[in-house]
Amino acid sequence: MKQVSIKNTNIRIIKGDLTESDVDVIVNAANSHLQHGGGVAGAIVRKGGRIIQEESNKIGFVPVGNCAITTGGSLKARFVIHTVGPRWGEGQEEEKLKNAIRNTLTLATEKGFKTLSMPAISAGIFGFPKESCANIIVNEVVTFIRNESTPLREINLYLMDEEIVGFFEQELIKLEKGK
Repeated sequence: MKQVSIKNTNIRIIKGDLTESDVDVIVNAANSHLQHGGGVAGAIVRKGGRIIQEESNKIGFVPVGNCAITTGGSLKARFVIHTVGPRWGEGQEEEKLKNAIRNTLTLATEKGFKTLSMPAISAGIFGFPKESCANIIVNEVVTFIRNESTPLREINLYLMDEEIVGFFEQELIKLEKGK
């Protein structure tokens, strides 16, 4: 596990199951209609229960780059922020992913959360290149922590395979060298 500290916040890279994260809030890589059938979203609903999908249905539509929040059902995490990242090839993907990460961290801050776990938004079934995804997510998280007043003290980046773990760890190494 690779970790860096920025101000009072620890950023950690963890290879593991996001749904097992014992934090205030986990982040779901969602689609705009908040239909959680596959990928990370499907795993969250299978583990957390139908209540997550039912609450999502009441929210309805969330534009790309934005997010919404539901309870965590029977997950260890009390809440789920459903973040809609871009599908690769739809245009302006980098800016949309940056917006998605900023909006997620802003909502977590507004809710007073101290601990958050997030997957590699858009790098799965949405096809965003993993290396670029790692660069954008790490840089947006670091920029947010440096520039905003936030209660977030722990941000865990949960990843599923060695390849993407390596890309995220490289971003933290670059960050440490640039201090």
